[in-house]
Amino acid sequence: MLAAALVFAAAPRAHAASYPDHPVKVIVPFPAGGITDVVTRMIAQKLSERLGQQFFIDDIGGAGGNIGMADAAHAPGDGYAILFASSSIVVNPNLYKHVPFDVDKDFIPVTKAGATPNAWLVNSDFPAKTMQDLIALMKANPGKYSVASPGTGTTPSLSIEMLKQDLGVDFVTVPFTGGAPMDQSLLGGFTPIACSAFGNVAPLILQGKVRALAIASKTRLEALPDVPTLQEIGIKGEEAETMTGVFVPAGTPAAIVNLLQKQIAEIVRLPDVKAKLLSFGIVPDGDSSADFATYVKDEIAKWKRVIEVSKIHKI
Repeated sequence: MLAAALVFAAAPRAHAASYPDHPVKVIVPFPAGGITDVVTRMIAQKLSERLGQQFFIDDIGGAGGNIGMADAAHAPGDGYAILFASSSIVVNPNLYKHVPFDVDKDFIPVTKAGATPNAWLVNSDFPAKTMQDLIALMKANPGKYSVASPGTGTTPSLSIEMLKQDLGVDFVTVPFTGGAPMDQSLLGGFTPIACSAFGNVAPLILQGKVRALAIASKTRLEALPDVPTLQEIGIKGEEAETMTGVFVPAGTPAAIVNLLQKQIAEIVRLPDVKAKLLSFGIVPDGDSSADFATYVKDEIAKWKRVIEVSKIHKI
């Protein structure tokens, strides 16, 4: 009996020691081609090269990421299913009436691979040259201006609500069905003000087609050294980003979690990978599993507060 118990207890360690010994499914809870998918493919390719097994992508879109995240939540905790999620995993629990997973119970946070901060933008012809100009215009003309977001429940849409709450400004919010239609409306001047994840509009900013007024991050971006943070101009506590976070199903052995965290942290800091991530507006991270777990908890609480105060109707 004791011998059997010892064999059973040793089994997870032996399994982890030989990991991976067959292909690993990497779940992206969105259609192919989006920023989460692009970042995941870069990292998965490097994992395949380093660990000697294929890390293959399975794009499972739908319901704001909930379908793919539920698929990952219900997978065996053996390291052969990994989830690369966006910030929807920390927003959706308080945005949807019914969420088919429990972040605390169903997942182990591995690391934040990287994140792209939200940016406040205007059409190149818009009169505001700074964020202070924009706020002054809004306060002087309540209800006159429209601010676009890539969709209800995205972190940019919630950044818009935070600004409304904190500064008491009055404007019309216009949620689009994604970044592409929002960009077209911004470029055309139909909604000349927008808040978007920097990674989704980086080419437009760098080409001078739209103007970035402020970044919702703790520090300035390497790609936009002349654009101030909101905190620099006196708007505090509004840091907001769209992350690419790595999770595994509950029950995954700690040795596998630690291996994945170490490998991904090293990968995102490789010069070629870091350069590509920065070109997409993604700031590499690779924090510890414990630090990432704290980040996830804090983000869920922050967005819950914003959703409740803004009285956003649950989907």
